[in-house]
Amino acid sequence: MTALTLSTAAVAGLRADAIVIGVAKGSASKPGGPVVAPGAEAVVQAYDGNLAGVLETLGASGAEGEVTKLPAPAGFKAPLVLAVGLGAQPQKGSGYDAEALRRAAGAAARALSGTKKAAFALPLTDPADAGAVAEGVLLGAYSFDAYKDQGDARNGKNGKGPLAEAALLGGKPRDKAYKAAVERAVAVSEELNRARDLINTPPNDLNPEAFAAVAQTAAKEHGIKVQVLDEKALVKGGYGGILGVGAGSASGPRLVKLSYTSSKAKKHIALVGKGITYDSGGISLKPAGHNETMKCDMSGAAAVFAAVVAAARLGLEVNVTGWLALAENMPSGSATRPGDVLRMYSGKTVEVLNTDAEGRLVLADALWAASQEKPDAIVDVATLTGAMVLALGSRTFGIMANDDDFRAVVREAAEEAGEPAWPMPLPEHLRKGMESSTADIANMGERMGGGLVAGLFLREFVGEGITWAHLDIAGPAFNEGGPFGYTPKGGTGSAVRTLVRLAERAAAGELS
Repeated sequence: MTALTLSTAAVAGLRADAIVIGVAKGSASKPGGPVVAPGAEAVVQAYDGNLAGVLETLGASGAEGEVTKLPAPAGFKAPLVLAVGLGAQPQKGSGYDAEALRRAAGAAARALSGTKKAAFALPLTDPADAGAVAEGVLLGAYSFDAYKDQGDARNGKNGKGPLAEAALLGGKPRDKAYKAAVERAVAVSEELNRARDLINTPPNDLNPEAFAAVAQTAAKEHGIKVQVLDEKALVKGGYGGILGVGAGSASGPRLVKLSYTSSKAKKHIALVGKGITYDSGGISLKPAGHNETMKCDMSGAAAVFAAVVAAARLGLEVNVTGWLALAENMPSGSATRPGDVLRMYSGKTVEVLNTDAEGRLVLADALWAASQEKPDAIVDVATLTGAMVLALGSRTFGIMANDDDFRAVVREAAEEAGEPAWPMPLPEHLRKGMESSTADIANMGERMGGGLVAGLFLREFVGEGITWAHLDIAGPAFNEGGPFGYTPKGGTGSAVRTLVRLAERAAAGELS
């Protein structure tokens, strides 16, 4: 992880490899070249007030994520100025929003990979801004190099190491609020990056047992109670959904329960994550071209795991229980077949019409297990349906719930965290499509609206009277395109920050 410091040092005399400044697009009334953002006044002065003109000559526009490098002016100890685009200027009288700062800091940190130290002179008006920039730096500097030759990586043959150190100029190192904002950013970002590591780990090294072992180690480190149900315990408990999905794999399934408790807690939230460590589709095998990224099908469980550990590290005054439903979905002679009927942990029977609709089966068991503790709210997270990607694209996750007010709260938490999300309905007429002549319910319904059908299926396994929301993160969980802002290629850690923000709101008594 990149080391962070708050600094009040003068930018000209700071020993660093680069100085990062922000630039915005010209306003509607003045649609000219880029406008240098606050925080870079000393740099502007050193360019005789013409820094914006120099940047325009170099082609800079201030567009979001745009990076322009130029030599530092005479008298500066840093040799390089890096101007990063912030996008549109804020309205008069207001500062840049947290997400604009987060994305700009992330883009700059990525551009400075291989650099020892950078000074970030982005506009900081309060502790929240410092936290956003810190988060952007730590998330943007992320790289997954575990499977690259480390000798070559150090020599620059396979890539560069992440930015080693970042000084946030304009921060107040002795101010408790600034320090707390950066400490929060460090805790959340470290756990989110751990979730990214898990998502990016090849499935031959991360099966359900290995994932459970990672959770046990982290729980011990952070004072979290952990319980792991192996195959024997799952059979004894009657977890037919998890067992049915994992039946075809040589790697047995697991259900992991992580419990963080606070002596001052007045609320209890349960988080449930889909953890399919590899999804071949089972007997309903996925077609060629759809298998290569299926190591990411445990992104929901990774998000839940990271959020529980982050809550513990932050000492939030709320009880948070995480349920990781872990299985590998493989075809074999012992695999569940289309047409089989599974008896779930709740006692309901499910006719399996498609073994590639497996995520809802493992989640159903975990949701019922979570319901037995009567939490104030349950939120499940899953890379559940391709239909949600078709509906919302690759950067936005869908939110469904059995309570409109709670769905709004979850969306607000996502917005506050900087994660694009959109409320989705649960139309009652779609429930009819899952009726089965053989079992209580089928795991498939109408093809159109498939993401909503999956949400309706999950609702069947939430305990009566319990507030529940479902996050379908199939789109943003794994970035197959190029990196942008603070988002890398590969595993993104989608929903981690939303879950942490939701836990903070629960601690503050703001669940409804």
